[in-house]
Amino acid sequence: MQFFCGAILYHNDTMITSGACVEGFDHNKPDSLVVVAGDLALYLDEETEQWRTVIKIIRHEAYDYDTDQFDIALLKIDRPFDLNEYVSGVTLPGKLQSFSGNAFVSGWGTLSSGGINPRNLQYVSVPIVSDETCRKDYGASLSSKIKDYMICAGEEDKGPCTGDGGGPMMCGDYLCGITSWGVGCGEKGYPGVYTEVSYFVDWIHQHE
Repeated sequence: MQFFCGAILYHNDTMITSGACVEGFDHNKPDSLVVVAGDLALYLDEETEQWRTVIKIIRHEAYDYDTDQFDIALLKIDRPFDLNEYVSGVTLPGKLQSFSGNAFVSGWGTLSSGGINPRNLQYVSVPIVSDETCRKDYGASLSSKIKDYMICAGEEDKGPCTGDGGGPMMCGDYLCGITSWGVGCGEKGYPGVYTEVSYFVDWIHQHE
C-alpha cells in the first residue's frame, strides 16, 4: 500500500482532503482508497493506527484539475474512527473567518523536490501571506490562479512538498487551509497555496 496524500479528520466518519487527491478514483465505489489516522511514524507499527476504507468521495462540483480551483473533497469511510488521545477531529472556522500571523502545516510529503518521504510526520510553522502579496510573488503568469477562496503561507525552505497535498494548515485550533498547490517546495518567493476552508464551511456542512 502506497502513501500519496494527506487528509483531515472532521467528523469521526468524514475526512476532508483536496480535490486533486481523489483524481482518478470512482467517487461512488473507491474500494482501493484507504485512510489511516493515529500514525506518526510512516513505516512503523505503533499500535495507535486506525485504518478505514473510503466508501464514497464527494468532490466539489466546480473543481478543476488544470487550474486547482475549488480544490476540496470529502471522504466518507466504512465505519467511524474511535476518537482518543491519538485520533481527534479538527474544528472548522467560521464562515469567511480570516486569519493572519503564523500557521502550522504538516504531512509526510517529500523533504525536497524529487526527494524521499520522511519516516516521521513533519510539521512547520509558516507565515500567512496576504492574497495581494501572494499574487505579486507569483507574477503575471500565475497570479490569476490565486482566488479569494485560497490562502497563501510559507517562506524560503518552509512549505509543503510532493505528497503533502490534502493535508492540514492549522491556525490555532482551526482548520484554516488544505494544502493545494505551489511552485517547488519552500521555493524562495513562492509561498504555498491552500484552499481557504472558511469559504467552504457551508459546502462542507451541506455534504457532511
